[in-house]
Amino acid sequence: MREVAIVAAAMTPFGELWDRSLRQLFAEAALDVIKKAGVDHLDSIYVGNMSGGCFVGQEHLGPLMADQIGMAGVPSTRIESACASGGIALRTAYFEVASGASDLVLASGVEKMNDGADVTNVLATAADQELEVYHGITFPGLYAMIARAHMEAYGTTLEDLSWVSVKNHRHGALNPKAQFPHEFTLEQVMNSTPVADPLRLLHCSPVSDGAAAVLLCPLDQAKKYTDQPIKILGTGQATSPMALADRKDPAFLDSVQLSAERAYSMADVGPG
Repeated sequence: MREVAIVAAAMTPFGELWDRSLRQLFAEAALDVIKKAGVDHLDSIYVGNMSGGCFVGQEHLGPLMADQIGMAGVPSTRIESACASGGIALRTAYFEVASGASDLVLASGVEKMNDGADVTNVLATAADQELEVYHGITFPGLYAMIARAHMEAYGTTLEDLSWVSVKNHRHGALNPKAQFPHEFTLEQVMNSTPVADPLRLLHCSPVSDGAAAVLLCPLDQAKKYTDQPIKILGTGQATSPMALADRKDPAFLDSVQLSAERAYSMADVGPG
């Protein structure tokens, strides 16, 4: 296995981008990456996307996006893994380069969510249709149940949850392309509109339009494209039962633990 590096990265603004289509968002990020790296070809493309078919009626994104950036003929694959679609696109691109199959691989994530009329039902396609959605569950409802289970198991309070939101928005404020590039106080989070008890509006992620992309190549070739390559040390992936009722402990995200352990093991490092 070859060592792999990220040699260029780009992203669009995120938010309600009514002036850009799904394909335009992808092209904006992808072409920016290609320009930064100074390359004239790609060996492969991965397009991470959860919901193009539901929100804008567009499936088969691999060839569409390759053609959109003038790369028709290049192998291009759409990756769907719900909220992890972009991350799994990066992981898949990593293994293609590490294996020696390709030298220049573009990994991207793109969503166009604000054009859809029924956000709740579209997002529910990532839940278990037979065991959960059929009975009326929604994603805010599922996460509220997880939060409540965590409170009961560990004594977590609404204030504890709210500090997480405060921290996350503080980080987001450092990115001028973030959907909400400003901070919120603890009081603002705790007093925001209830969504599904105990979750408030500012605990919840919004739907968004935007795209991001990175270019990967073998580490020993990286200096051709940048003076500051980022070596990928490790990657991990895991799954949990989709239905919350099928999980051993609804307050514990075991797939997060498993994927982290695998990434740490691959990188030969530990947390902290």
